[in-house]
Amino acid sequence: MDRLSNINTLLAFVTVAREGSVSKAAEVLNLTQPAVSHQIRRLSEETGITLFRRTATGLQITQDGTAILHKAEQVLAAMSDFRRSARQQEGRVAGTLKIGTIVDPEFIRLGRLLSQLRDEFPDIATELIHGVSGEILNQLKRERIDAGFYLSAPEAISHGDEDDTIHAVRLADFSYRVIAPVGWDKWIEHAGWRELAALPWIGTPEASVHNRLLASIFAEHGCTQNVVALVDQEASMLEMVRSGVGLSLCRESIALHQRQSFGLAVCNTVSVPACLSITTLKRRKDTPVVSALFGLLQSTW
Repeated sequence: MDRLSNINTLLAFVTVAREGSVSKAAEVLNLTQPAVSHQIRRLSEETGITLFRRTATGLQITQDGTAILHKAEQVLAAMSDFRRSARQQEGRVAGTLKIGTIVDPEFIRLGRLLSQLRDEFPDIATELIHGVSGEILNQLKRERIDAGFYLSAPEAISHGDEDDTIHAVRLADFSYRVIAPVGWDKWIEHAGWRELAALPWIGTPEASVHNRLLASIFAEHGCTQNVVALVDQEASMLEMVRSGVGLSLCRESIALHQRQSFGLAVCNTVSVPACLSITTLKRRKDTPVVSALFGLLQSTW
């Protein structure tokens, strides 16, 4: 064979072999009969093989034609598979996605998210950077991450108060409660914010959501928080509360569990609303990897 037959000649050959006539093959292929005949003649000339023999009932494939028919079908099947893969690849999203994570993996449903990303976008590689909310926001602005989880007051996200360069999608609302060591019930159970501010507190960095929420609350009530220790991890805060150091904010579900399991005191008169969001830079929200992440999160929360 001096040159490779094109797909159209192979398709015409296979279709005529299946249909038994040029006229029926032309109908199937939506071509004219002369066009199909030309393709068959061309393939015959290229291969040096007589492919069909005319009979009283139509065309009958020759022994030589039968010998190469299966190979022609394999080529067409491989080409069809190639085209299907190419169409799928055209819509695939690939790249590296750097995600800022906060608090514990269970709360932000990190395991499920990474599993879904792997299943639906296998060409996206993920890198995780952990920190408190404010640090994650700073990393985002410095473009060290592509997207990050963020905790704030609900109105901050609703009104866009945090930063007008940030695109945020609200994922969940929840509440913080004030917790205290075992035996402190009489001091905090029915206390207001002024009374609570005077008690010993376990403080957090300015970038943390605890600090931002409490600073606003205590400023509103004209009082100053009595910070006696400073930590940056929720697990450390809980351990210090259990050790009798002082008060802390705690997500309501955890606070109630700590009261039941360890006897910690929980204030019944105040709670602090908050929300969890996923954030990115506005100018990057439509990039393929970020859009894939946001789409998954919005469909699963």
